[in-house]
Amino acid sequence: SCGPFYPWILLIQTLRPPSTPDPVIGNECISANAKHCGECIQAGAKCGWCEQEDFLKQGEALSTRCDEVESLKERGCNDSQIQNPIGKKSIITNKPVTNRKKVTGVETNKPKPEEITQIQPQKLRLNLRSGQPQSFDLKFKRAEDYPIDLYYLMDLSYSMKDDLENVKNLGTSLMLEMKKITSDFHIGFGSFVEKTVMPYISTTPSKLLNPCTGDQNCTSPFSYKNVLSLTSDGNMFNSLVGKQQISGNLDSPEGGFDAIMQVAVCGKEIGWRNVTRLLVFSTDAGFHFAGDGKLGGIVLPNDGKCHLEDNVYTMSHYYDYPSIAHLVQKLSDNNIQTIFAVTEEFQPVYQELKNLIPKSAVGTLSANSSNVINLIIDAYNSLSSEVILDNSKLPEGVEIEYKSQCKNGVVNDKDDGRKCSNISIGDEVNFNITVTSKGCPNDGKSETIKIKPLGFTEEVEIILNFICDCQCQNNDVVKKSEKCSLNGTFECGACRCFEGRVGRNCECSSNDMATDDMDQTCRKDNSTDICSNNGECVCGTCECKKRPNPEERYSGQFCECDNFNCDRSGNKLCGGNGRCVCRECICDPMWSGRACDCSLDNSTCLATNKQICNGRGRCECGVCKCTDPKFQGPTCETCPTCPGVCAEHKLCVQCRAFGTGEKMKTCKEECSYFNLITVKDRNKLPQPNDYPYPVMHCKERDANDCWFYYTYAVNDTEREVHVVDKLDCPSGPDIIPIVAGVVAGIVLIGLALLLIWKLLMIIHDRREFAKFEKEKMNAKWDTQENPIYKSPINQFQNPNYGRKAAVL
Repeated sequence: SCGPFYPWILLIQTLRPPSTPDPVIGNECISANAKHCGECIQAGAKCGWCEQEDFLKQGEALSTRCDEVESLKERGCNDSQIQNPIGKKSIITNKPVTNRKKVTGVETNKPKPEEITQIQPQKLRLNLRSGQPQSFDLKFKRAEDYPIDLYYLMDLSYSMKDDLENVKNLGTSLMLEMKKITSDFHIGFGSFVEKTVMPYISTTPSKLLNPCTGDQNCTSPFSYKNVLSLTSDGNMFNSLVGKQQISGNLDSPEGGFDAIMQVAVCGKEIGWRNVTRLLVFSTDAGFHFAGDGKLGGIVLPNDGKCHLEDNVYTMSHYYDYPSIAHLVQKLSDNNIQTIFAVTEEFQPVYQELKNLIPKSAVGTLSANSSNVINLIIDAYNSLSSEVILDNSKLPEGVEIEYKSQCKNGVVNDKDDGRKCSNISIGDEVNFNITVTSKGCPNDGKSETIKIKPLGFTEEVEIILNFICDCQCQNNDVVKKSEKCSLNGTFECGACRCFEGRVGRNCECSSNDMATDDMDQTCRKDNSTDICSNNGECVCGTCECKKRPNPEERYSGQFCECDNFNCDRSGNKLCGGNGRCVCRECICDPMWSGRACDCSLDNSTCLATNKQICNGRGRCECGVCKCTDPKFQGPTCETCPTCPGVCAEHKLCVQCRAFGTGEKMKTCKEECSYFNLITVKDRNKLPQPNDYPYPVMHCKERDANDCWFYYTYAVNDTEREVHVVDKLDCPSGPDIIPIVAGVVAGIVLIGLALLLIWKLLMIIHDRREFAKFEKEKMNAKWDTQENPIYKSPINQFQNPNYGRKAAVL
């Protein structure tokens, strides 16, 4: 399921170098334990050696002469007595890049390829001090009308038969296209098939003459053949290529790597010039690589040398295929840019191969190679638009870093600092290159490295000189000096003892070091401890041992002193304002106290009125001690309980606590002078008896008639404000009770009015009735009948009513 070329992809991926972890950087100077000046300056760029004779204190080892330059000055070494050589650079050849335009027609003063300059400078010298980088600028400019050599290397196995027909006319056509790019173009042609041994080809006599089947007429198999060396004659290319015949082999992968190796290393036979070199590799199959030769009994590794006789590779049966890494090296050494013109089926394989070969490209070849000219032009444009710098092998301990300033202001560094992309002809790009050495590479001998843009013959030559010794090791050196008891060389302010001699003055033999008499002189006050248990007795003198922290040291005649057991202030030795000498702080100017924590500078106590502590306190160690209990603060100017304090801080408290008020927009700039602490309610506010300093309670109202409560206090030098986090605002009217009350009032008033009306009507009716009764009683007429009254009642009698009663 992975395809026929999966093993090649897997192999190529395994050949990629693993990433290396960044080195761990340790202490440079003190931990180097340098015995002489040369070792010291190799430890790091900041290291210096003090050659002052009286510099070492009792008990200090010789290696303590090596320290950071600033530390040596602080320890009392004169600036003129410090050996601290500085690296430098000097440019030897600095020919400017060529500004040249392509000329149509015949050019009379056409420069030779070696006269064209595309890179500047060409040669320089760097004097490198360990750990001290040296940088220089490199300029690259693609010259217009730069010559090009193109060598077409073609697979002539049987599957490429139709491709050969199209390539036969390639010479003149490609010449015409390349003339648009350069007026100086050379073209060559070579072909390959496979190693001429089993199992790659059939070795039967008939197959050796004609490896093809049926009536196909094929040429005998071969490994590689240089058909046409590089020439400017396109017609000759067509003529010679037209005579070529297809051959054949048994297996699918081809022996193209053998051919590429010979094309790369046989420069004279191929005719390569010192110009842009292009190799077009055309095939429709995979490739054999190192190790595959064992199938044919070939075990000798490829030697990477030219073996062409009569333009034919004659050692294919003797040497194995080259490895990918070997090919990369030879192509790079010979400035050859490779274009893989392969069919679509093998694109993944050659894409992986391209990733391992710098300045190479892959193009998709049509089934019959009809698109080869466009493929070559596109690949060339792609390759030439990118500049990649490469350097030769670096000496051990030397590192190089690149930083590129490319087109349109693009800046690259680290891995991408080597290259610039999208470069057109005439564009200028700049690189900043930094070279750093560690220690003294190659025993101090000069080395030469070269930097060049891949695919170009021009290069920058860099001579590296390593600073491994101090100047004092070459001047004023006294061998067998009396200062060294005639047993050593006096150099750089100290003795460098001969083998077998020890001691600061080389006065003792290493065989006589451990004796009771010598140990006695290393005991303080007849103590049983040798060198206070902080060192070793060497030649009757204490040499103090080193601490795990190289900044900490023992010293003294009996190693009884140290520079790390002094009083501390603010978790800093001697408060950071002095030096610890023999367990006592030596304070810097304007500082005093056991821990150098008392400042003698009164400027920090000056109030705004220029009085010390505002005239209300005294300055002690740079801090005001207020004598008036009402006043606080760093200069006794703050009075938390004085009238007007609440109004003074109202706006800042309002904007910081609630984000409102007049200072809302400038709150950050004007109101950051106090620490704000929020509390839930007024009961949580600090009370006057809670703290040893005065606390002012404040109640202020904002524009919305809301009250806010806070306290203001000064705690030493810090101002503290505690504020209730909720505003106390008057509550608004309750609408529902009001509406209900109004409605109820209206109803009650209506009922009351009705009751009053009813009551009045009752009273009125009673009065009228009483009046009627009274008038009735006072009437003068009686109850006689009215003469004109006629009763409305008529009586009638039934005439039969009596009869019926009589009959019964």
